[in-house]
Amino acid sequence: MGLGFRKPALPLADPAGLLATWFGCGLLRPASGTWGSLAALPFAWALVAVGGWPALAATALAAFAVGCWAADRYERADGGKDPGAVVIDEVAGQWLVLIPAPLDPLYYLAGFALFRLFDIFKPWPANWAERRFAGGLGIMLDDVFAAAYGFAALLAWRLWT
Repeated sequence: MGLGFRKPALPLADPAGLLATWFGCGLLRPASGTWGSLAALPFAWALVAVGGWPALAATALAAFAVGCWAADRYERADGGKDPGAVVIDEVAGQWLVLIPAPLDPLYYLAGFALFRLFDIFKPWPANWAERRFAGGLGIMLDDVFAAAYGFAALLAWRLWT
């Protein structure tokens, strides 16, 4: 199976469609979540370079809030639960994981890998949140919980090195 594109449930001209798919990254297949996480990395780097980790943290929280709205609208338009095209949850989660990372490509690579690992396997409470909450909040919340594991692992690595 090669690289392909899925049909959007909302047009990219719609702000909810644009943000939910993170400027169309979620329309890439396979592994749209991985594409969304990759697309978050240069934004994280720029935010930290300009404003440090507080800028990244504030933007991650803003992405969570906007993502709840955009993901909810996209999910309703799609008609399915947690559509694969929605990747703003991966963006917010990836940014949260990178808060303790210095501007170092090795840390960003590790943060990317850790977030993808915990987002895919969804240890508790991420798996609980995915089942318990519906709509945009449910889409976003499980990634925040998965990000907490990646954040903790990256912080521990930074403190021990």
